[in-house]
Amino acid sequence: MKSLLLSRQAIRRISLSSSKTPPFCRNFSAVTPSISHSDRHLISSDEPIHRPISSSFIRHFHCTRESRLSDSSASQIHEEEDDDDDEEDGTTNEFLSRFVWIMRGKVSEAYPDSDKKMVDGMLLLIVEKVVEEIERGGFNKVGSAPPSSPSSEFSDDLWATIWEVSNTVLKDMEKERKKEKMKKYVQSPEVMEMCRFAGEIGIRGDLLRELRFKWAREKMEEAEFYESLEQMRDLDSSIRESETVAAEEEEEEEKGGGEDSVASDVTQPRSISLPKRKGKFKYKIYGLELSDPKWGEVADKIHEAEEEADWREPKPVTGKCKLVMEKLESLEEKDDPSGLLAEWVELLEPQRVDWIALLDQLREANTNAYLKVAELVLGDKSFRASISDYSKLIHFHAKENHTEDVERILKKMSQNGIFPDISIATTLIHMYSKSGNLERATEAFESLKSYGLRPDNKIYTSMIMGYVNAGKPKLGERLMRDMEARDMKCSDEVYMAMLGAFAQMGDADGAAGTFNLMQLDLKDTNCSEAYSLLVEAYGRAGKADKAKLNFDQMRTRGFKPDDKCIANMIRAYKRENSLDKALRLLLQLEKDGIELGVITYTVLVDWMANLGLIEEAEQLLVKISQLGEAPPFELQVSLCYMYSTARNEKKTLQALGVLEAKKDQMGPNEFEKVITGLKMGGFEKDARRMFKHMEARKFLPSDRLKIDMGASPSFGSGFSSKLRR
Repeated sequence: MKSLLLSRQAIRRISLSSSKTPPFCRNFSAVTPSISHSDRHLISSDEPIHRPISSSFIRHFHCTRESRLSDSSASQIHEEEDDDDDEEDGTTNEFLSRFVWIMRGKVSEAYPDSDKKMVDGMLLLIVEKVVEEIERGGFNKVGSAPPSSPSSEFSDDLWATIWEVSNTVLKDMEKERKKEKMKKYVQSPEVMEMCRFAGEIGIRGDLLRELRFKWAREKMEEAEFYESLEQMRDLDSSIRESETVAAEEEEEEEKGGGEDSVASDVTQPRSISLPKRKGKFKYKIYGLELSDPKWGEVADKIHEAEEEADWREPKPVTGKCKLVMEKLESLEEKDDPSGLLAEWVELLEPQRVDWIALLDQLREANTNAYLKVAELVLGDKSFRASISDYSKLIHFHAKENHTEDVERILKKMSQNGIFPDISIATTLIHMYSKSGNLERATEAFESLKSYGLRPDNKIYTSMIMGYVNAGKPKLGERLMRDMEARDMKCSDEVYMAMLGAFAQMGDADGAAGTFNLMQLDLKDTNCSEAYSLLVEAYGRAGKADKAKLNFDQMRTRGFKPDDKCIANMIRAYKRENSLDKALRLLLQLEKDGIELGVITYTVLVDWMANLGLIEEAEQLLVKISQLGEAPPFELQVSLCYMYSTARNEKKTLQALGVLEAKKDQMGPNEFEKVITGLKMGGFEKDARRMFKHMEARKFLPSDRLKIDMGASPSFGSGFSSKLRR
């Protein structure tokens, strides 16, 4: 508040005020005693000003009939001039009384060492300037800005304080005016009738009081709305009357021969202009700074391309040339179009526009011929091949997954000194990822980054799915982290593919990380399939406890485990040989009404076979047959192992015959299990035959199996022959 300072001239006037009473002293002396104790509690100088109140000031200080503090009825509008002046003086005195009360506190706070006489002198000068502003209309802008030409005797901080206090005072006076006006509507017949009805239906106390004030406020707002409509109508009528009078005066002047006279009171239309621009324009579209000079270079290249474009019409194809074109359209896939094409060139002597017309016609008539001709004309000088011509062919072949054709065209591009652009790099990524050529896909991906552009979701998805199909989900997870850093989200198909890849590998940590990312990015992540894959991953990793934890969490979320999920859980217990835990789980599922399926029974049969429990395994086989579903292929592997270790030749050979008929479906683990069972049961020749099948499939046997198959088969083969005889 030390900034609230007066200039030297103002202090000098304060010192002179003791000897000479200023003209305004009489008014000030009439103002200060009017401050009553009851008014003080209504004034709050620290209360923030939420809205401009210049309209309130107009009502209070410009002698309009709507500016009185207390609400006036319609009969008081036509009162005498003296009564209006009295009310104006009363409103002004009230404003000044409130203003002086607040300003006295602020001045006393700023000058704690000044006595009362000095403070009164300061207030006298401040009030004098305030009244001057009121008289000349400077307070019409209260609430928005200080007066346009404030007195140089006061500092800017002092004027800002005056304006703040004035806003506070006017706001308090407006509240008082509305309070007085509200009393009229609270006692109105309509509000009283609604309160009476509310009381009859049982509304009492604070609720009735709130409703009464609410209805009164609505009535007051409705009345103010219609009053504003009346004012607008009166204003419109006065404008129309003034326009009519102005038009009549103009007609009279024109009739009087005043050709050079111009009506001075005709209102000129007000022009509206935009603010003056500072600096240079900056255009931004989708994050690109188009005001950069490089976009000027792009525009120049576009103009150059337009100048090089051939806007001529193609030559008419008639006679022998037309016959050659028809032969080109009728070519078969194995035919070579180079001879016909050379004849067509000799007859027509084409330019680029003629080549384009030929290619368009071939594309509609014969796709194979179009691809061959389009590739041949790339080296013709009259065609003037551009990168777009190469790009069209590459897109077409990549869509059909013709990798060799794409690479041949890329080789021609490099020979002609044309390098792939962003569009071609994107196409190559999709094609190589789809075909499983990760090395070339990675090269195209890095070349795309070298252009300085960020790959989109489709490119990331193609790369991730390529890594998943190649059995390298860790590399795909790295790309997912890169997407997360760029605020990009994977689709649910990508997440499920990653979870499936980690589950097949038995990588529990990778599956858990993918599942956590899936929960962060997607809302509907708590699906049964995701939990089932997570259970499978923990089960293959040998972490049965964590697999059971996710299995229970899945059921807690309200998802019913399917046959595959239950089988994965049983397989996890099987790896730990925790038969008691598996039995407890099966009993609990049976108690909850969940039936087992073929996949779960197959896992149990394999477990019983490993334990040598043949009778229990055969009971499970009966249950599988009762389900009426075709047993999976893995069941035959388990049966062959079980019967061969039990030396049941008939059933062993029966199961082995089924496996040999479908040996293409067997993997390295299945081959090794069958061969091991045959060796243990003494079926040496059969084991060696299956070992040859395994080698033919290029599967690598384990070290133990290599040692077993390298041993002398004398005893085993004799036993096997004896059994067969």
